[in-house]
Amino acid sequence: MDWITRLPLFVVLMGIGACAMLVPALHGVVMEDFGTMRIFFYGFILFSILTLMIGLATVSYARQSVARSQLVALLAAFTVLPLMFALPFYEAVPNTTFLNAWFEMVSSFTTTGATVYDTAGRLTPSQHLWRALVGWMGGLLMWITAVSIFAPMNLGGFEVRAAANSGSAQVGRYRQFSAVADPSERLMRYAATLTPIYTGLTLLLWLGLVIAGEFPYIALCHAMSVLATSGISPIGGLYFAASGFWGELLIFLFFVFALSRLTFSKGLTGESDQGLRRDPEFRTALVLIGAATAMLFLRHFVGAAESDADFSPRDIANALWGALFTTTSFLTTSGFESRFWEGAAVWSGLRTPGLFLIGMALIGGGVATTAGGVKLLRIYALYRHGEREQNRLLYPSSIGGGGKAARRIRKQGAYISWIFFMLFALSIALVVLMLSLTGVQFETSMVLAVSALSTTGPLATVAAEAPIAYSGLPDAAKLVLAGAMVLGRLETLAIIALFNPEIWQR
Repeated sequence: MDWITRLPLFVVLMGIGACAMLVPALHGVVMEDFGTMRIFFYGFILFSILTLMIGLATVSYARQSVARSQLVALLAAFTVLPLMFALPFYEAVPNTTFLNAWFEMVSSFTTTGATVYDTAGRLTPSQHLWRALVGWMGGLLMWITAVSIFAPMNLGGFEVRAAANSGSAQVGRYRQFSAVADPSERLMRYAATLTPIYTGLTLLLWLGLVIAGEFPYIALCHAMSVLATSGISPIGGLYFAASGFWGELLIFLFFVFALSRLTFSKGLTGESDQGLRRDPEFRTALVLIGAATAMLFLRHFVGAAESDADFSPRDIANALWGALFTTTSFLTTSGFESRFWEGAAVWSGLRTPGLFLIGMALIGGGVATTAGGVKLLRIYALYRHGEREQNRLLYPSSIGGGGKAARRIRKQGAYISWIFFMLFALSIALVVLMLSLTGVQFETSMVLAVSALSTTGPLATVAAEAPIAYSGLPDAAKLVLAGAMVLGRLETLAIIALFNPEIWQR
């Protein structure tokens, strides 16, 4: 297996993507969808040969810069690999364009979950399975690259805790790391560690959904989408799921893996001494979920009481659960909507403001997880900084305390978190401007921009006043949104790092 470590990362990902095409091909045989089976099997043969040829040509390629090669490989993975994923999908789906197929694959691979094929029966089960599988592979890629690439480079949220070592010291430490450990071996080691965990959790959730009464094929798609936080569903969400409340409860429990990296990678990033109960990300998530759920529930409860509506304790419980599940889902950027989400609006007569869900999606989940958004650790750093500044107003001579790590988060961590937040806001403004230039209305552009940059595709259909159909957007708008999805997945700081002259020096 040593020859794999000598191949560029992009070539390895091409080979994995080619082999993955066998899954919808085999599923097509079982479902007697021989057209889809034949196309994906031919795609496997074509791209396997192409990967072999490129691999033979680049097996002894000497990479001059570790940081440059890895960041460029990730950027190419989320922009070029969807072209490969889209080719068999385009041939299998009738009456579609290659742009729509590519947009679908970019959305799936970045775990966004926005779809242009929102008509029931538009895709066959094997084609839906391919969408979910591509999203699942994108989530696994983020798990592995977060701890093997972003962590040593202090990107992707890791810069909050290691902000004191930024600048030249950061570059020097990374060079020292690259001289000691081969980056390909590091990728292989973390892949061998995290892939069984990721796969096992997916199979466990799939088995639990099947036991709860869900159809095996739908349960598998939902299980892959929950672990990847892609929100992809072959039946349009959980409203029509046969597993009902118990299925939602299982999915809710698995949302924890998108709230904190300590749930699956404890010890891999040098934080083995910190438990989940002391994890600032997990505690911040609990506070946000509790506050948002309480406000949404009280709003409907007061509205129902003022209108003298008849509601039973069962209705109250359903409304409370619908708010709890949906807010947690959008905080993890999964975008699954509870079947009880609209129940509260029925007995209160009030619409649920989509701004709550937009805010939760903007915040996002934990660092080094499959969730997108600003990330909980950055929000925590800004909160601690604001708390300390308020204390200094009351007690100017006070000492903050909390240890070296806490002081670093309150100072340098908060500073770089604020920079990222501003870059994220500027990215939203830029995407809104570009979408407006393509003819999309301003309100629609705002929702779509947040949906793409936070990698929460279902946000466009749930949070807007009227559901936004991606299929009705102009082609130019789809190109803009595809670029925004890639930017939201890799984050602005990682893209900016590519313009650092130091990583381009030989």
